[in-house]
Formats: sequence, structure tokens, C-alpha cells
Amino acid sequence: MVCDSHRVLRKLTEVEMVAEDVFATKQQIIDLDMKRNRNREALNALKNDLHSKKVKVCLGQMFIKFQKSKMQEMIQKDQEQLDTEMNDLHKGLKVKVNRLNEMQGKADLGAYNLLPRSYGEIKAIKSTLKQ
Repeated sequence: MVCDSHRVLRKLTEVEMVAEDVFATKQQIIDLDMKRNRNREALNALKNDLHSKKVKVCLGQMFIKFQKSKMQEMIQKDQEQLDTEMNDLHKGLKVKVNRLNEMQGKADLGAYNLLPRSYGEIKAIKSTLKQ
């Protein structure tokens, strides 16, 4: 009896740890998406500012003057890095959710593992349909 209760407690602890990992990953994705949106707003603001060649940017607790083109390039690189990180987190999240469902005895979410068609695949389908 005591052995069974310890086994159940250990199993529940493992499930709770995996669930916490899933929630932490989701929160990271949300935080990165918020940063990506702020970067997008900054890029739009730089595009709409037609008058100045230099812009002041707040980095940490100080303002620094940058060339507008250099700042756009830096933000664009940051956007690409954020996209890569978010894609990696999404892929890892799928694995974690499947593991959590497996631990809880739930069925596998088959549709959750679907991947979107690539541009090349869509182009090939359209060209096949036109013939």
C-alpha cells in the first residue's frame, strides 16, 4: 500500500513537472512574440520617418544615435533570430505536449503534428492543377 502511494505520488510529480515545462515554453513563445511585435512596430516607425537619416534609440538606460539604415538592419536581424527561436520552441512544444498526453494516458494528437505546405509544394500543386 505504501509502495503504491509512493509510485502514484512519483507519477503525479513527473506529470506536474512536464506540465510546468509546457507552460514555461508557452510563456517563452508569448514573450518572444511580444518582442517581435515591438520590433515590427519599430521597423514601421523607421519606414514612416522620411525626414531624418539618424535616429535615437534607447538601449538599456541610455539613448544612442544610429544611422537609420543600420538600425533597420539590426532590428531585421533580431526579427530573424526571434523567428528561429520561436520555430524551435514550437517544435519542442509539440514533443512536450505529446509526452504529457502520453503520461496522462490520453490519445496522441495526430493533427497537432501536421506541417504546412512549403512554397515549392504549393507551386507544384498549382502547376499540376492547371494542366
